[in-house]
Amino acid sequence: MSSQPPPRRRRRKEARPKEILAAALTVFTERGFAATRVDDVASRAGVTKGTVYLYFPTKEELFKAVIRDALFPVIHAVEQHIAEAAGSTCAADLLRYIVQVFPSLAGTPAGAVIKLVIAEGGNFPDIASFYTTEVIRRMRKVLAAIIDGGVARGEFRPVEAPAAIMCLFGPAALTLLWQHSFAPYDDTPIDMESVCRTLSEVFIGGMLRRDGEP
Repeated sequence: MSSQPPPRRRRRKEARPKEILAAALTVFTERGFAATRVDDVASRAGVTKGTVYLYFPTKEELFKAVIRDALFPVIHAVEQHIAEAAGSTCAADLLRYIVQVFPSLAGTPAGAVIKLVIAEGGNFPDIASFYTTEVIRRMRKVLAAIIDGGVARGEFRPVEAPAAIMCLFGPAALTLLWQHSFAPYDDTPIDMESVCRTLSEVFIGGMLRRDGEP
């Protein structure tokens, strides 16, 4: 069997989907989903519009692929960490770990995609539905298992997981959106790590069952 690398043309063809996704993320971030044309993405990627459609049949499918490319590796890493640590780490520390993922997203493709979905999702139900199913529900399942497990073991007070998830991660998502949209114009910088650390101390600390509580 030959160990020679594939021909340059084949390597170039195999790299095209990633190149198109990178160009699409840049253009979507600059112009928003509604204002972006497939022609704009093709021009940025250095390919024809037909080439874009060869891999992504519609602009909506292209945006969904951008979401997968940017966020699925992050979600997978969180799921893997939780699965490996669940037997030896308390529920509070598992939640603190997930909260601290948010600062790492600022300035990354994942952070840009979250901002885009928040900004555009209300006007594009298909995208909002896709994001809810593929991202929100997937993360909610992980978080609910942590919270319900903490309640069952007596580590947390009896709280309802869906409400706790919204209270905990709504502010984190809002802070991430702030970093992308308003921080460049604000004369009072907000440190994402400090926000998430405070959120952990206040909210997760408030969920902990105190000694002597029934």
